[in-house]
Amino acid sequence: MSAEDLENYETELELDLYREYRDVVGLFSYVVETERRFYLANNVDVQVRSTGGEVFFELTLTDAWVWDVYRSARFVKSVRVVTFKDVNIEELAKRELELP
Repeated sequence: MSAEDLENYETELELDLYREYRDVVGLFSYVVETERRFYLANNVDVQVRSTGGEVFFELTLTDAWVWDVYRSARFVKSVRVVTFKDVNIEELAKRELELP
């Protein structure tokens, strides 16, 4: 496989992932961004923890979708994330009427 073939393959995987995201985003209530991953979830619990003077965040996401091009199963029942970095959580606006 050439470098160009590999690049085209990865580009196609990313495009497929974007299309999947576009199709499923309306099923979720929250967008969660960490330094390593991007998630969609319907329930988010954030706990701020401290140990030895270090502060970290423990997130529990349920009914979630993971943005990861190399994951075969992106829908997950529950995710636990522990991070020392910033966490961004946004509530998605719900559409009141979906047009076909």
